[in-house]
Amino acid sequence: MGDVATTRGELPDEATGIYSYFDRATEVAKAGYYSVVLDRFGIQAELTATPRAGFHKYTFPKGEQPGLLIDLEHGIGWDRTIDAYIVMENDTVVSGYRRSSGWAKDQVVYFTAIFSKPVKIFKVFDGLEQKEGQSLKARKLYGQAVFEDDLQEPVLVKAGFSAVSRDNALENLLTELPGWDFEGTAIAADQSWNEQLNKIVIQTADVAAKRTFYTGLYHTMIAPSLFHDVNGDYRGADYQVHNDTSYTNYTTFSLWDTYRAAQPLMTLIHPEMVPDVAQTMINIYQQQGKLPVWHLMGNETDCMVGNPGIPVLADIVLKGYKVDEQAAYEAMKQSAMLDERGLDLYKEHGFIPFDKHVERESVAMGLEYALADWSLAQVAKKLGFYEDHSYFLERSNAYLYYFDSTSGFIRGRSSEGAFRADFNPFKSVHMGDDFCEGNAWQYLWLVPQDVDGLVKLLGGKDAFVAKLDTLFVAEGDMGEAASSDITGLIGQYAHGNEPGHHIPYLYAMVGEPGKTADVVHEILTTMYDDTPEGLSGNEDVGQMSAWYILSSMGFYPVEPAGGQYIFGRPMFDEVALRVKGNKIFHIVAHNNSSANKYIQRIVLNGVDHPSVSISHEAIERGGKLEFYMGDTPVHYFE
Repeated sequence: MGDVATTRGELPDEATGIYSYFDRATEVAKAGYYSVVLDRFGIQAELTATPRAGFHKYTFPKGEQPGLLIDLEHGIGWDRTIDAYIVMENDTVVSGYRRSSGWAKDQVVYFTAIFSKPVKIFKVFDGLEQKEGQSLKARKLYGQAVFEDDLQEPVLVKAGFSAVSRDNALENLLTELPGWDFEGTAIAADQSWNEQLNKIVIQTADVAAKRTFYTGLYHTMIAPSLFHDVNGDYRGADYQVHNDTSYTNYTTFSLWDTYRAAQPLMTLIHPEMVPDVAQTMINIYQQQGKLPVWHLMGNETDCMVGNPGIPVLADIVLKGYKVDEQAAYEAMKQSAMLDERGLDLYKEHGFIPFDKHVERESVAMGLEYALADWSLAQVAKKLGFYEDHSYFLERSNAYLYYFDSTSGFIRGRSSEGAFRADFNPFKSVHMGDDFCEGNAWQYLWLVPQDVDGLVKLLGGKDAFVAKLDTLFVAEGDMGEAASSDITGLIGQYAHGNEPGHHIPYLYAMVGEPGKTADVVHEILTTMYDDTPEGLSGNEDVGQMSAWYILSSMGFYPVEPAGGQYIFGRPMFDEVALRVKGNKIFHIVAHNNSSANKYIQRIVLNGVDHPSVSISHEAIERGGKLEFYMGDTPVHYFE
């Protein structure tokens, strides 16, 4: 783009003067590689990466002076620069940092970049104003590198990144990208992704379904993300630099979303990551005093409700992964015993009264704490802390306080025991009522830790099934203030948001597997596809796709820390799942078709398996699971 003047564009943001449109026809996007032509400048940009570094290739039009602009002002979403710095160290090396605030309140990224060609002119800008010299500290910071006019080759740029320092960014870069082989790096990235995506191999004649599956699997692998320099340094939750080479540190924990299916999926196909994820969570607890809620770039965002780190860590411990169980238990217990985010009221009353909880969302928060307590109780039992087991098991019954037998719904309740007046099970007021991104219809079922107890509350199996049936056909006005996250509706079931993802499998748990198959089949075939609008809601760091991956294989974890996967409706004729110890778990669906969506019989390793579920241990051992399918629902389990 040469010596381009940074002039105001057509929108209020002055930086639009440097933006460019592009044509989708020129775009190539795949795992490990991206390419596009920038229409305004005629530049082809190609990108690939290693774990800690980016590798760029820019091909400039003939006769134009080539140049690159480094934008340190803008981030993603509402992330805003607090402070930034850039310096041209020599004619091929530029470094700096960007400190910003947004979802992560104090996010810092250091970088060091090396150009393949010498920079002829380097300019620095504070907004539209060019400043003297080749270094600058500012909030609206830009650096412009201009190259020789007669370049006959593309300009390559290698950029290393770190949350610790510019020196670490350089070390990361030189370790992972010592040479200038862009094509070789792109091939290596492709091979790395292919290796990971081959952890599940499916056989199907449906090309679109195959594309949907592997796109979803790719989505589940983007996070947690690496947050650890090659020398062992990382930025902790206490904002201090720590050094530890005994494990790999991670970040980007959207746990309210991912504890439901994405994290259990990780325990199946990424066993090598699981102990390090657990250690990361334990270290976060030790540095900030509690397990992560929604952690990003070393920052606790406290986004969403409940204690979602507890079921994740509990699941890892209960599945027997090699972790410091005592340290993990301490982290879970102390996180459950804090006095923040409604926990003080929860401990005092056994639930969270809406009249005492100024943060709203009292029911959602209480239900999330209850299911976390159940998972913590199971760990306490495993480790021999029997008093703790009894205490947290009792706390896991908090849902009972919220149930109103008159209306048949879970409702907000006051400290005096009165249910909130003017109740409408359809209505949703985003961040202004007793629920979180949902309504009473959707939250009634958030008791995965005690489905039998919920069945009793609703009047027994028949009444429970009738209520579920109504959920999937009920129509009502949620109101103008409803959360925009409530999407993918089938009646009042909202597949586009996470709290209800387990609901279709409740049918099978009470003896109606055919109805589970009906709903799961409808969701798999109508709410996922291979178009740009192929999801019914926010991906939420892999959870939306994790539901598809697990459900399409034929099972799903209703209770995330329970170690059991409930059978539903397998979509593919054959699946090979690579699990712990490099063993293979084969899944075969005989006589499978769109019409034959009902399981007739299940065989596990040559033996009839008349059960509604399969254990994590059974899958982890490898072997063969066979579904025999038909066009009529049958009760295939005891």
